Amino acid sequence: MNIILDPWPWYVSGPLIAIVLALLLYFGKTFGMSTNLKTMCTIVGAEQFSDYFKTNWKDQLWNLTVVIGAIIGGFTAIQFLSNDSGTDLNPITTAELQNMGFANPGKTLVPNEMFSLDVLSSPKALMLLVVGGLLVGFGTRYAGGCTSGHAITGLSSLQKPSLIAVIGFFIGGLIMANLLLPLIF
Repeated sequence: MNIILDPWPWYVSGPLIAIVLALLLYFGKTFGMSTNLKTMCTIVGAEQFSDYFKTNWKDQLWNLTVVIGAIIGGFTAIQFLSNDSGTDLNPITTAELQNMGFANPGKTLVPNEMFSLDVLSSPKALMLLVVGGLLVGFGTRYAGGCTSGHAITGLSSLQKPSLIAVIGFFIGGLIMANLLLPLIF
């Protein structure tokens, strides 16, 4: 077993997440990626246009390290730690993805049909990116946080709004994967 290239089992990664979360709660911090967007907007002067951005952004600078870590970690993982053996998808899922036009489902976690630079030349893909980005932004603001913030911090601190938000995220994901994605592709 290659500990670097293979996925970590739940009994290793789960407790690591719990330890980080316990430390965040102990120090009075919350975790969430969408908070970083608000912080970045405040840094560039958005408080001049909306009271929503009138916060002390210096209190959230620690959370920007999460974004930097995600970027560096993602780059490192895809460039140096990628396991090219593919993923173990259900054969039915593989067949459905091939019917939608995906060339090699299960061979990579980042399909070229969705994540290559060639996609940007397609009006359909650009529309999907713009509409998807607006919906994600609206949903994040409307729900008072993103999936990571609600699912990790909110649920672990037993917040009812986070439970409702996570149920909504899950239902939305099911609708997208089973109804909308086949229509789009």
